[in-house]
Amino acid sequence: MRSVFSGQTAALVAVLVAVVTAGPVVKRDIYGGWPQQVHLSYAGSTSEMTVTWSTANKTDSVVEYGEDGLVKTARGSSVEFEDGGDEHRVQYIHRVTMTGLTPGHKYMYHCGSMEGGWSDLYTFTAMKDGADWSPSFAAFGDMGNENAQSLSRLQGDTQRGMYDFILHVGDFAYDMDTENARVGDAFMNQIQSIAAYVPYMTCVGNHENAYNFSNYVNRFSMPGGVQSLFYSFDVGPAHIVGFSTELYFYIQYGLKQMTEQYKWLEQDLMEAAKPENRKQRPWIITMGHRPMYCSNNDHDDCTKHESVVRKGRVGFPGVEDLFYKYGVDLEIWAHEHTYERLWPVYDYKVYNGSMATPYTNPKAPVHIITGSAGCRERHDGWVPNPPAWSALRNSDYGYTRFKLHNSTHLYLEQVSDDKDGQVIDSIWVIKDQHGPYSHT
Repeated sequence: MRSVFSGQTAALVAVLVAVVTAGPVVKRDIYGGWPQQVHLSYAGSTSEMTVTWSTANKTDSVVEYGEDGLVKTARGSSVEFEDGGDEHRVQYIHRVTMTGLTPGHKYMYHCGSMEGGWSDLYTFTAMKDGADWSPSFAAFGDMGNENAQSLSRLQGDTQRGMYDFILHVGDFAYDMDTENARVGDAFMNQIQSIAAYVPYMTCVGNHENAYNFSNYVNRFSMPGGVQSLFYSFDVGPAHIVGFSTELYFYIQYGLKQMTEQYKWLEQDLMEAAKPENRKQRPWIITMGHRPMYCSNNDHDDCTKHESVVRKGRVGFPGVEDLFYKYGVDLEIWAHEHTYERLWPVYDYKVYNGSMATPYTNPKAPVHIITGSAGCRERHDGWVPNPPAWSALRNSDYGYTRFKLHNSTHLYLEQVSDDKDGQVIDSIWVIKDQHGPYSHT
């Protein structure tokens, strides 16, 4: 540009003016072809793992990997993602799936290209095969790049090998589109020290709604395709379902996806609940951002008796009856910036296994709300008197750990970051039999 304004021809100036005025100015932050925001996602097959990363320039999409050196090469593709903000910032988001993995084996990898440069060297363990093993994972929602209180402890847990995967239950960065998506870039780099080592499985939250959820659907790579807001995967003795509660609220983007999601959920749960499938993977676990129930005092959807997520909109059913019908065992939520454990509940009624052992053979799904990982909006408050279905409430920053021990025993515990990693709540969910609930 310096030479243009120091004596180049008027014709060249005219061409440049025409280009500049023909459309919005596209801006990039300067990091060239160097890979940033590296994260893994489970591709759905134990012999595969997907790597996603970003560059400012268009480069080849390559991952080199192996057990004893970078001896294998996988190639993929990139998409140009233009943020919807005023600057119309552009980055290239790359996706490559590593194949031929041996289940349960440890691999090293890096991503990038010869022309753009390579990422740091990372390691991961390929997902184990079959149902006869005991996966461990952490779940949380509502973590921003400011006040991310739980991040460093989660990083330490992950790099000590405590988790097989992570569930981030909506609301990222606060927000990924903020400052023309620079906050999203910073957040994705912050979680790299977790997400580059274990599959980082996600669902969308209300803070991702800008520009029709474009930052979310472009940055993450869940099974089912780039645009998929609902998907499922099998791991050990569990079938895990991620879905979008936000389709019930941001109807300005159209109603079609709400219908498609409900049909997909019913078909997916029907298949998972077939006796031959339930025998192999008896635990059905769902994750969605906005809960059906909560006892916070912020007037969110979950504080209302006719919750939209629970009951639906006119012509569009909610998910409580569906999850009950197919015997969902555990429902993981976030959105409220607190931790709340519910008694087994359906239609506002508590269905404990027994008074002495409420989570042994419960007669309704168990709900966990884990939205206190830490963000700039701080905590939410509580109504003074907890409802009968609320078992425990806590306002510490933290996250939830889960271990699927076997087909009958699931353990979960809440970790308090405020109390230096102390476990402040724990339960065993014990189910001798999985399947549809019945109170007749």
